[in-house]
Amino acid sequence: MEAFYTLQGEGQHSGKAAYFIRLGGCDVGCHWCDVKESWDAALHPKRTIENIVEGAVQFPGRLAVITGGEPLMYNLDELTRQLQEAGFQTNIETSGVYPFTGHWDWVCFSPKKFKTPHPDIYRNANELKAIIYNKSDFAFAEEHAGLVKPDCTLLLQPEWSKQEQMVPLIIDYIKDNPKWKMSLQTHKYMNIP
Repeated sequence: MEAFYTLQGEGQHSGKAAYFIRLGGCDVGCHWCDVKESWDAALHPKRTIENIVEGAVQFPGRLAVITGGEPLMYNLDELTRQLQEAGFQTNIETSGVYPFTGHWDWVCFSPKKFKTPHPDIYRNANELKAIIYNKSDFAFAEEHAGLVKPDCTLLLQPEWSKQEQMVPLIIDYIKDNPKWKMSLQTHKYMNIP
C-alpha cells in the first residue's frame, strides 16, 4: 500500500527511526483501525520485492517494520530475507491470524477479538501489544499473555479514541500487575506521520 521513513511510534521500539512497509489487505476488521484504506489489497498496485528493498536502502535507518493491513496474509520469507541481506533489522506488526512466515528480528503480536490468532504466533512473539478499548480488554490481554513465551514483552496500549478514559485504568492495572508495561501511540501525540 505504501512505504515511508519515520519514527516508530509505539511498542518496544518506539522512538527509533524506521522504514515502514505497509502491505494492503486485511480481513480482521477492527472498527477502530486508523488505516481502513489498507483493507482492500486490490486498490493498491503490486510492487516487486526488489523495488521495496530499493526504496528502503535510500534512508540511513536500518529498521524495517512490516505492517498492514494484515501482513501475514502473504508469505514474507523472501521479503524479509532480502531486507536482512541489505542490513535491515526486520520487525513485524501483526494480529497473528495467519500462519507465520518470514525471518524476523522482532515480532509484535497484537491480537484482536474479531479473529482468532493462529497458534504459530505465540511461540514467535517477542512483544504482546494488547489494545485496551474497554474494561473487558484486560481479561482478553491476560488470556493471550498466558500463551506467549515467558520472555515476551507485555504491553497495554489505549485505543486512541478512548485514551482519555483508558489511560488511567491502564495505569492502575499496571501498578497492580507489574509484568505489563504501557505503550502509547507517541506519533499521534506528536503529530509524526
